[in-house]
Amino acid sequence: MRIYAIDDEPKMLRLLHSAIAEAAPGAEILDFSSAAGVLAAVQDPQKLPDVVFSDIEMPGMNGIELAVRIKNAAPQCRIVFATGYDHYALEAFRIHAGGYLMKPVDAAAIREELRQLPEATENRDSGLYIQCFGPFEVFYQGQPLLFERRKTKELLAFLVDKRGASCTAEEAASALWEETDMKKAKHQLRNLVNDLRSALRKIGKEDLLIRRSGMAAIRAEDLACDYYELLKGDPKALNAYHGEYMSQYSWAELTAGQLWFRLGGA
Repeated sequence: MRIYAIDDEPKMLRLLHSAIAEAAPGAEILDFSSAAGVLAAVQDPQKLPDVVFSDIEMPGMNGIELAVRIKNAAPQCRIVFATGYDHYALEAFRIHAGGYLMKPVDAAAIREELRQLPEATENRDSGLYIQCFGPFEVFYQGQPLLFERRKTKELLAFLVDKRGASCTAEEAASALWEETDMKKAKHQLRNLVNDLRSALRKIGKEDLLIRRSGMAAIRAEDLACDYYELLKGDPKALNAYHGEYMSQYSWAELTAGQLWFRLGGA
């Protein structure tokens, strides 16, 4: 587990680091005294955090703004604010912060926050994991899975959304491009399917993709995914859902709306 400790005051940063080290002796802890250092670190996929403990009132970019930037780079990470001010609590929860601690923070408080980490973190670290809540993301052994084409990731998202049901080339092309030139769209789609098969083959998961007679599907029963876990009634998946589903894709709005109403606007 990789944990960021963020505070612009050297003494507070040392105390925060010490509390984290006591609560999670096996964790990798990276200390930051400025937003610039954090933003540089999250550009490296090998340094993305699982958990962030951050002050809020800092010079330049404050902790709330910084948390949004971190979430954009590492959507799966849990943000916990450690601050001396309680008036930021509402804004912190608006951006779905995982916790809000008042300084001085001790090891017991850190340990409790870590205890509440979603089980999905373990799943991501152990194999292929699909995140649908918030922006759609794909992880293999804790790291983002890379594709040759940006649209390949969207094709996988579309198949995941179908939950194992087969879709035609016309359905996929219409969703991904809203393309009127279907011949051109089908040619592009073949390239995406080949890229997806290649990416899955590299991690030994090629059998997740099903192709037959112009149809495509994903083996949903073999896929670790927060959306699927929620549908099975997993309480941790329910806690991970904050009203957003594959937020970067307009075609996912139907499922997003169904989830919203099913869970009563959770």
